[in-house]
Amino acid sequence: MPKHPSEVLTAGEKSPPIIPAAEHFAGTEDRISKAFSLQEKMNAVFDITMDCEDGAPTGAEKEHAEMVVRMQNSDLNKYNQAGVRIHDPANPHWRQDVEIVVRGAGERVRYITIPKSMSVAACAEVIDTIRNTTAKAGIKREIPIHVLMETQAALRVVWDLAALPNVEVLDFGLMDFVSDHHGAIPSSAMKSPWQFDHALLRRAKAETVAAALANGVVPAHNVTLELKDIDFIHNDARRAREEFGFLRQWSIYPMQIEPIVRAMAPAAPEVAEAEAIMLRAYDADWGPIQYEGNLHDRATYRYYWEQLQRAKVMGLALAPRTVQTFFA
Repeated sequence: MPKHPSEVLTAGEKSPPIIPAAEHFAGTEDRISKAFSLQEKMNAVFDITMDCEDGAPTGAEKEHAEMVVRMQNSDLNKYNQAGVRIHDPANPHWRQDVEIVVRGAGERVRYITIPKSMSVAACAEVIDTIRNTTAKAGIKREIPIHVLMETQAALRVVWDLAALPNVEVLDFGLMDFVSDHHGAIPSSAMKSPWQFDHALLRRAKAETVAAALANGVVPAHNVTLELKDIDFIHNDARRAREEFGFLRQWSIYPMQIEPIVRAMAPAAPEVAEAEAIMLRAYDADWGPIQYEGNLHDRATYRYYWEQLQRAKVMGLALAPRTVQTFFA
């Protein structure tokens, strides 16, 4: 029997993990509860990020982090697909966030996001603290890290940030990045079309994606300010995916989730093509094949295998034999 594609196509290489393409932010207990309900309704096609940074009321940071732990450990968290954004490395509350979140919910927290990661050394210190706290708590797993790149200083070291231990996602933060240019980039670039067309932003987004993918990390695109125009939201996510190579995008409003997932998902014809090629390659024990007049080998199999995995994570329908052969 031929080996599974995970054994023959990516052995010894670090590829970006196949994770949901939408990441929904929620900062209050009520909004987190609603996000969990929607996550169940949509069959877990998106992650939830519980926010200890912007979501925490001033003076109540400890209580807010404790609320996040309570929600992580609640029955509402059916899929263990909820991460936490802590305070940034320059804020003294980040250590308290790590202590409370890791010790209280380290077995279940999906990931920890580090915002405003301007210094490699500062970001590395946060990661080391998370790893040490995890070990001291007797937790065996390594918690994935998401790093938020949102300043010129971070862009200068973005390749080093992407190479830090346990980094799973490299996030691009648009609004702070624009503000960090002190008026040189107009405020109109905080939304489309200029967020994609301004030269400095095109450069920054392309560099972020290149650094992420070269290090086997998922590049995640910034939020869309439009909250309710589904076509507008979908087009933003589509441009992020097709023009820049982002594999994930933030959501800040429930109506944004579906169009983001739809835009980031492989198109139905490509999924069907991936199924046909991968099944034929499996039957050929991963030797070269011909499909519709084109030659395919392991170089193209890797591409189609990742497309199949993304289709599965995004809840797209797959043929029974595909599911039985690759995902049973």
